[in-house]
This record gives sequence, C-alpha cells and structure tokens, in this order.
Amino acid sequence: MGDKRRVLILCTGNSARSQMGEGLLREMGGGRFEVESAGTRPGGVRPEAVEAMREVGVDISSHRSKSVDEFAGREFDYVITVCDNAAAGCPVFPGKTARVHRSFDDPAAVEGAWGERLAAFRRVRDEMAEWLRAWAAGVGSA
Repeated sequence: MGDKRRVLILCTGNSARSQMGEGLLREMGGGRFEVESAGTRPGGVRPEAVEAMREVGVDISSHRSKSVDEFAGREFDYVITVCDNAAAGCPVFPGKTARVHRSFDDPAAVEGAWGERLAAFRRVRDEMAEWLRAWAAGVGSA
C-alpha cells in the first residue's frame, strides 16, 4: 500500500471553495489523500459552505480558516488552487510539489437571501465534486 498523497487546496479566503474541496476530496478519496486547505487571506468558514456540505453528508462544521503561512515549509504532493487570485499568489512549496489550477466561481460573492446564496454554494460544490472525482481518479491510481 503506497503512502497517502498530501494535498493542499488553496483559495483566497479559505471560507468556501477550498473548505468544500477539502471536505469533498477527503470524503471521496477513500483514505488515499491527506487533505488540508488554506487561504492567502483567510476569513472564516461560511455557514452556507457548512450547510451545502452537510446536505451531501460531509461535515465541515469543525473546520477553521487557515493561512497558507501555516503550511510554510511543509511538503505536499499537490497544491490545488481553486481561484485565480490564489494561483497568482501561491507560494513555492519545497520538494516535488505539483501545482494544479482549476478556477471555480466564488459563491461567497453572491448576495441576496439565504436561499439564493445557498444555491450558489450548492452549484459550486457540485462542480467541484465532479472535477475532484475525475482528478482523484487520475492521480489516485498512479
């Protein structure tokens, strides 16, 4: 049995996209991945992200927003940036870290009533789940 692949999912605020990505990849990875998430300017986990993930059976209610600085000097097999700002500001990680970028819309930017905001989080969650499932299938068997 090979070692787990270490993955850091990075966005700007570590409030929505990277948090949902962390929960999704940990859940769907079947123990093949050690997953963390962080932000270039962390701000606090959005309740809409917690609810959207709860709806698909993934509990991220205990997650906290973390700065990418907390992971300085740590080695990761993959750093996945899920927004363009994070891709531009992603620090260099030691070792053989592969950088992967796939930008997703920022659901935290959607304004309006709870239901409208939650719909945006659900859409991004589902898009991320589809992309991460395909990505994990490709690297998980390598």
